Amino acid sequence: MTEWPPSFGKPASTIVVVGMIVIGAAGGGVLFGDDLAKWIKGGQGYELIDFDANQTRAYAQGLVDLGDPNWGGRLSGTVEEENAAQSIKTNFSNSGLPSTLEEFDVPLYYMGNTFEMMICIPGNFGGIFGGPAPCSVADLDRDEVQFEHRSDFVVQGYSGSVNIPASSDVQVIDLAMGNETQDWSAASNGIGLVWLLDGENGQPGTESNTILMKRAQENSLRGLIAVNSRQNCDDLVSGDCVPYSKSLDITQFEERPYDIGFVMVSKSVGESIRDQVVDSEGMLEFRIEVDNQNNGNVHVPCGIIEGETEQLVVIGAHHDTVYNGQGAVDNTAGTATVMEMARQFGLLQEELGDPGLTIYFCTWGGEEEGLWGSSEWVSKHREMLEENLRLYINLDMNHVDAERNSGVTLQGNSGTDVKHIEGLVNEFANSHPELYEKYSISVRELTSEQMPDNSDHAPFVFGIHQEENEFGLAMMCYGSGSAEYHTYLDNMDRFNEESLAVSGIIYGSLVRHLAWG
Repeated sequence: MTEWPPSFGKPASTIVVVGMIVIGAAGGGVLFGDDLAKWIKGGQGYELIDFDANQTRAYAQGLVDLGDPNWGGRLSGTVEEENAAQSIKTNFSNSGLPSTLEEFDVPLYYMGNTFEMMICIPGNFGGIFGGPAPCSVADLDRDEVQFEHRSDFVVQGYSGSVNIPASSDVQVIDLAMGNETQDWSAASNGIGLVWLLDGENGQPGTESNTILMKRAQENSLRGLIAVNSRQNCDDLVSGDCVPYSKSLDITQFEERPYDIGFVMVSKSVGESIRDQVVDSEGMLEFRIEVDNQNNGNVHVPCGIIEGETEQLVVIGAHHDTVYNGQGAVDNTAGTATVMEMARQFGLLQEELGDPGLTIYFCTWGGEEEGLWGSSEWVSKHREMLEENLRLYINLDMNHVDAERNSGVTLQGNSGTDVKHIEGLVNEFANSHPELYEKYSISVRELTSEQMPDNSDHAPFVFGIHQEENEFGLAMMCYGSGSAEYHTYLDNMDRFNEESLAVSGIIYGSLVRHLAWG
């Protein structure tokens, strides 16, 4: 923490202090009373909250145990996501916090029971001399290569349904990176194969799922297969890239693409489709069952500590996951951290009395489908937030893998709070030297325009104020080492509860400082 110069002890210090108060006001923070005295003395006197990593792991395991019995996920709109929200609300109540549970009706998609991909190599006599149709049931000497759902291929968010038997010999067209220069119309009534690649030498990479699906819809494709060639390659499976599930922005579609199946495959599966189907006589079977035509409910539980004023801090994380894995890191880790912080603040309220401001602990459903829970909650409570929100803190993948450890990044667009965080990191280093040395901590101040829009902080930054160029204040945490992101391998095997203490203690201590001084 930067100390004020010793000239404060001179007669001119009164003028300097007044000047600093004005500067503080211009920067969004005004110093009064005890805070001003602490600044003059040269320090803020931060006190760190406690954090029980073992309890946090127990919270995480409890959420994972509520996942889908087959796939492990807590997909929004399912009973698993609702049960998770109910469990979180119960944990808030057990921590002594009055709690609420709100639900919002939003566009969602629902997984069916049929997920099949297979390459069939026709038998020697298929279709000739009056023989059986190639790759039909009667083609007895056909050769089939079956691919495994979740490990070889994964459904993408808001995919539609498709039923293409191998015997139909549907055309599969290689569309390279799938950019607008490719002949998408050549894949009409067929399947497009797109290779996911990052841009190089100033050239753009593969565009978003939203853009790819819109092109598929505009050109009447029946299926779209994205090949993972850019993420987690060699990290999880030697010589391969594991497929992961991503969503798209369904609000960009006038008509939801109900009849286009959309999956991502591993790099090796993509190469097999190219070599054996696109460039050879193989036939692709492609059956995907997803209902993307209906709305459903996402859930938002909140635990609330009422303060002496209506000024408000919100601490949040999303409790939903992609469908195809437990989501231990994304974002069971963040949700468990929020629950442990809420428990600690319940104990602090018993010890210190009511805080000077009100604190909300909320978890969001619908993040993976498009930030639905946080966006709808902000929209419903916009007037309260516009008048009273002091700060939003977001914990999304605030986890550090024990082996792939490159620390955590604490960042946001609140300059005042970034300065507090810098001071708290110094206090954390003194109080928890073993954690500080093990997990490097980067602190960054961003402009509001630099704030990303890919997690639940976005509605609080960009969605509260109606005036142009007026933004909400938010801080967030990014962890590291999560190569299992959105794959079937994001489970508790690599879960590292110790790492969650870094953001839990530092951000929790910031809120303690704002609430009790």
